[in-house]
Amino acid sequence: MQFEILNKDKATKARAGIIRTERGEIPTPIFMPVGTGGTVKGILQKDLEEEIQARIILGNTYHLYLRPGIETIEKAGGLHEFINWRKPILTDSGGYQIFSLAGNRKITNEGVLFQSHIDGSRHFFSPENVVDIQRSIGADIIMAFDECTPYPCNYEYARKSMQLTHTWLERGKQQFESTEPKHGFYQSFVPIVQGSIYKDLRVESTERTTSMNCEANAIGGLSVGEPEKNMYEMIGVVNDILPEDKPRYLMGVGTPANILESITLGVDMFDCVMPTRNGRNGMLFTQNGIINIRNKKWKNNFSPLDPDGPSSVSKQYSKAYLRHLIISKEISGAQIASIHNLSFYLWLVNKAREKIGMGDFLNWKNAITKRLITRL
Repeated sequence: MQFEILNKDKATKARAGIIRTERGEIPTPIFMPVGTGGTVKGILQKDLEEEIQARIILGNTYHLYLRPGIETIEKAGGLHEFINWRKPILTDSGGYQIFSLAGNRKITNEGVLFQSHIDGSRHFFSPENVVDIQRSIGADIIMAFDECTPYPCNYEYARKSMQLTHTWLERGKQQFESTEPKHGFYQSFVPIVQGSIYKDLRVESTERTTSMNCEANAIGGLSVGEPEKNMYEMIGVVNDILPEDKPRYLMGVGTPANILESITLGVDMFDCVMPTRNGRNGMLFTQNGIINIRNKKWKNNFSPLDPDGPSSVSKQYSKAYLRHLIISKEISGAQIASIHNLSFYLWLVNKAREKIGMGDFLNWKNAITKRLITRL
């Protein structure tokens, strides 16, 4: 994996670049639609490529391991073949999902014993077998196994959790370096910075992560309920230390405004379930603000969802019609809303990239952010 910075914004730390992988190029800043179990919910691959124009999608090790299972994915020739997707895939290690199980898992230095949310069966994840599983899945970008600290958590818990993540990182990297890529394509291993909202822990974790000299770096443990000001502060602390010549991936963030502010702080890659999950529940993101399509005010509004939107569905369907579909729980309603939202997110990062190149990013970001957070 190669990364090249093409443009830097003079007024901020924003940068526009390109990640080159064997399965294709990824322009940055980039948003990755979340395809947790081998599918971006409600979206056909054709729409992902042509309508949404996704350049990379995300899968999840925990969910894919449980269902359909690694044996099935292996027999298919890897996840790309299984789901008929030819562009890059990043897999989250499953740490966040396992640690959200709370009472159904037990953490030790060796790894995590957990119960499946599907049938209650017991399984064990270690830093080593999580690498092996992601190798089998065939992800182009493999995430290290980490413990994602909740918010709030006290300093001592955050410190011990960070130390465990560092121990697992070393073991995971050793396993990665002692094994070979699968399914005929190069795979990259990416560590994750932790430390909750404590500056000294974030500094320590970033320095430890940077010392591993991996091809990219990720920032985890944010957007878990902490105030936005704390999130932005920690992103700034981490990005001041992370090497400039490698991609920076902020995990699980977030709203359009969060993404623009994080780009300002020097982040390159994002993922979040918000555009699809919120879309299925009737929340639309547009250039002029946020629409709750369930509200009665849209019942007889026959204007397009977003007449200036990047997607054909944004222009093709009216607010009244989509409201009817969502209220009626029609599958097509969730599909239309998800395509609209994902198209908007990809448009947003592409526009940010364009503005960085033009040298007008900050003015544009400040102007559009005011509109993005408006409730229509």
